[in-house]
Amino acid sequence: MVESVDYLIVGAGSAGCVLASRLSENPDVTVRVMEAGPPDRSLYLLKMPAAAWIIINGRKFNWYYHSEPEPYLDGRRIFYPRGKVLGGSSSINGMVYLRGNPMDYDGWATNQLNNWTFAHCLPYFKKMEKTENGTDEFRGREGPMEITTGGDSSPLYQAYVEAGQQAGYPFTNDVNGYQQEGVFFMERTVLGGVRNSTARAYLRPAQSRTNLSVEVNAHTSRVLFEGTRAVGIEYIQNGQTKTVMAEREVILCGGVFNSPQILMRSGVGNADHLQALNIPVVNDLPGVGENLQDHLDWPIQYACKQPVSLYSSTTPLGQLKAGMQWFLGKKGIAASNLFEAGGYFRSRPGIEFPNIQHHFVAVAMNYDGSMPQKDHGFQAHISQMRPTSRGFVRLRSSDPFEPPVIQFNHLQTENDRLEFREALVLTREIIAQEAMAPYRGRELSPGIDVTSNTDVDAFARATAETEHHPACTNKMGYDDMAVVDKETRVHGCENLRIVDASIMPQVVTANLNATCIMLGEKAADMIAGKEPLEQEYTPYYRAENWETAQR
Repeated sequence: MVESVDYLIVGAGSAGCVLASRLSENPDVTVRVMEAGPPDRSLYLLKMPAAAWIIINGRKFNWYYHSEPEPYLDGRRIFYPRGKVLGGSSSINGMVYLRGNPMDYDGWATNQLNNWTFAHCLPYFKKMEKTENGTDEFRGREGPMEITTGGDSSPLYQAYVEAGQQAGYPFTNDVNGYQQEGVFFMERTVLGGVRNSTARAYLRPAQSRTNLSVEVNAHTSRVLFEGTRAVGIEYIQNGQTKTVMAEREVILCGGVFNSPQILMRSGVGNADHLQALNIPVVNDLPGVGENLQDHLDWPIQYACKQPVSLYSSTTPLGQLKAGMQWFLGKKGIAASNLFEAGGYFRSRPGIEFPNIQHHFVAVAMNYDGSMPQKDHGFQAHISQMRPTSRGFVRLRSSDPFEPPVIQFNHLQTENDRLEFREALVLTREIIAQEAMAPYRGRELSPGIDVTSNTDVDAFARATAETEHHPACTNKMGYDDMAVVDKETRVHGCENLRIVDASIMPQVVTANLNATCIMLGEKAADMIAGKEPLEQEYTPYYRAENWETAQR
């Protein structure tokens, strides 16, 4: 006998956990979540905030993807961790909580997506969060996602924020409220010294409901169709191929790489690509897997003249001390995600809202845990917020366990190369301010001799990493390359939706986790047939001098 449920959610990530919780609030429907990874159980890896560095470089809870050789990054393959566990990437990410700029969402709405303006999204951001920060106009007080603020683990964080103001940038006391632009202390999804994933905040409290079931280690191979109507999925669990049917809808929440893969393996995508792999075409939808966008990242690293960085906690003795503090009381540096301050900047006149982001970290350390020197240091991560380079995700074969072809084409455009040059100048200017003078040692990377466009571009190609914020491979809209409509329904299919970062029309000016949770909240009302929350037309900051000045 084949099992069936009303709503079948594929992927228990940032959006999938939200949907599972919200849809199962109705006791008259049945909901099942299919997660390819294991439960989110570990002694400390998925709980200790500072352990994020270990998780993203391991395979246990990670899809462990890599790009193809990137033609504009000296042919390097970019490592790409993605969460393969309950909670998805919210269980392995850097826990930064940023919503994006209100103009991101108003920009989405220009593509016939009139229900995705900031006024439409704001009430769902408020619904999801619980914070003491900001004003009631912008911030939620009673949601399941509790948010806290950092900035006190090292005096370097305060010095950075002061230096930004000395360089002429404003201080914003609520980067997720009225004003994004400026320097700030970072909010994070850490609660009581423990990672606050969507599995913890949404899924776990809902699992006591008898109408919600969760399958782990269940690798979805394809969506099952009757004509163009989605009726269920085929999945592989413990080496056995199984099916489960959906009476109402199949909802893909697999993320920017996995959702397009599942669609293509199911016969939904570019017909030429599918036919070349002998996959029967259900729906010729050429935008599936296209329009890949991401935030490229460079840590600009400095030596620190005083022993006030977090370097001491990276030594064997320091790690032992930090671990003991966390295990005994969930306190100390291990309770921090290390990203405790940051900034949003416009890199030149004529840019309406910030296109450059800083994550400031009070230690000089690369993403893989290596260090440019075994000593005290700090770094400001430069991140491009709205790159113009575009990539794609495609199938390598019809084998559901074969990793996809991922090509970002980072630094493909002159705009993206120019933005990094501009961002390096403004970063050096901030670090050169008086507030950083007691701490500022020599520039470790790229080094003070790297100044010409030729040298800066070479450094960018050779060292660029990613902030792990991929988006837009099943974009929402109504042009020829759109994959879903404004209600998240797949064009040309019935009873099939996508709710994850892949449906963003353009990547937002922020880390993506908060936006993905909002997508889940908003889509849950659409799927359940509820009236959407009332729009909140709350004024937000727009730099008056943006056309003529950089700051």
